[in-house]
Amino acid sequence: MDESPGGPVAEDVRRRILSMLAQGTLRRGSRLGTEREMAEMFAVSRSTLRSALLPLSQAGVLERRPGRTGGTFVRADIVERHAAELTGLPARLHSGGHTSTSRVLATDRRPATAVEAQALEISEGAAVFTIRRLRYADGVPLSLDQACFVAAPMEDLLEQPLGGSLYELLRIRYGLVPATTTETIEVVMASPREAEWLQIAQRKPLVAITRVTRDGADRPFEYAYDLFRADRIRLTATSRGTAGAVQRSVSSA
Repeated sequence: MDESPGGPVAEDVRRRILSMLAQGTLRRGSRLGTEREMAEMFAVSRSTLRSALLPLSQAGVLERRPGRTGGTFVRADIVERHAAELTGLPARLHSGGHTSTSRVLATDRRPATAVEAQALEISEGAAVFTIRRLRYADGVPLSLDQACFVAAPMEDLLEQPLGGSLYELLRIRYGLVPATTTETIEVVMASPREAEWLQIAQRKPLVAITRVTRDGADRPFEYAYDLFRADRIRLTATSRGTAGAVQRSVSSA
C-alpha cells in the first residue's frame, strides 16, 4: 500500500510521538513496536499509522528495522570516533555526551593462535586472555568487541571487573599505558549471531576495526577486533603536514 503524509488523524499520531520524545517517555534507541502493535497502541488503522510514520522516518526521527527483532525505533545518535585513538571507548562516549555500558559475553585463557602470536610478537601457543563484550551507547548496541591480551604481565586479569574501560583497568592495576596503536578499517557484513547481538538485520554493514596497541617500550600488549554498527559510527582522522592540518572524515550513517 502506498504511503502518504495522511490527514488529521495521522498528524495527531505524529504529534503524540513527538510529545513522548519531548517528555522523555521515548528515548533514543527506544523500540515503539511492530506496525500492528503501534496501530493498536494509537487506536488507528495500519494505513493511517504508516502515513503518520512516513514524515518522521524521512526527517530521521524514526527508523524501521526488518526481521524478527525489528520494528520501528527512535533513531539513535551517531557516535564520533577518531581513527587510531588511544582513548578508551567509554571516555570517548562520555566526552561526546553519550552514556556507556558494556555486557561481557565471554572470557577465556588459551594458547595464542598463529595470527595472534604474530600481532602480539609472542611465540605461538603462549598464553593469552580474550574478552568479548557487547558495548552500548545511550542504551542501544553500538559494537561487538573482542580483545586479546598477552597473559604474562596480567595473570589475574579475568578476576577483575571487566565492564568498564579495560585501558583504565590496565593502567591502574598493571601500569600498562597505551602509547601507540595501529588500526586497519574495513566494511564487513553482519553474521546472523552478530546481527542478533547488535539488533540489526542480517548482512547489514559493520565497520570492522583490527587494532594492535603498544606500550611505551614499543611492546604490543593488545590485539583487538571490533565490529561497529555502520549506522551509528562516524570515523574521523586528522593528519598534519608542512602545509598545516588536513582533516578527513568518513561517515557511515
